Amino acid sequence: MLPEFLQPIPASTIFILLLSMSLTFLTSLTNRLLTNPEKTKAWRKEIAEWNADFQKARRTCDKKLMEKLMKKQKYILQLQSKMMLQSFKLFALFAIPFFLLWQVLLGFYGTSPVAYFPGVGDEISLGFAVFPSIIWWYFLCSTLFGTIFSRVLGLTMEVEK
Repeated sequence: MLPEFLQPIPASTIFILLLSMSLTFLTSLTNRLLTNPEKTKAWRKEIAEWNADFQKARRTCDKKLMEKLMKKQKYILQLQSKMMLQSFKLFALFAIPFFLLWQVLLGFYGTSPVAYFPGVGDEISLGFAVFPSIIWWYFLCSTLFGTIFSRVLGLTMEVEK
């Protein structure tokens, strides 16, 4: 179990921030090591171009273009499958450890406040569910660090100008 000094705010806020940062870095680094980001970027670009052409052909009812695109559809589906397989590798590697970690965290913090969001408080209600601060704070930190580490490790596709 975790030490008691990590229970109250601000220690809990900082602990979840650092935990999120560490785990996000670990998953991003593993993603970088287990996949080929350059190849993935090329595949994403090729799929995006095909989708754009497909939408254009549907919008303009261009039968020639549609026929050309349909010949390439099997190849595009294969690329998408390869990309999904790469994502599944990470999921398979981290799913059980993350599940166990969340069991420990939720058992330790329960519904105790971990962070306060200005103007909202320590819980976020989406109408169908109320999320304690540990969930939304971890998600917020993870999203922030995921964006940063993906950029730093070259995992994101740059927008061309």
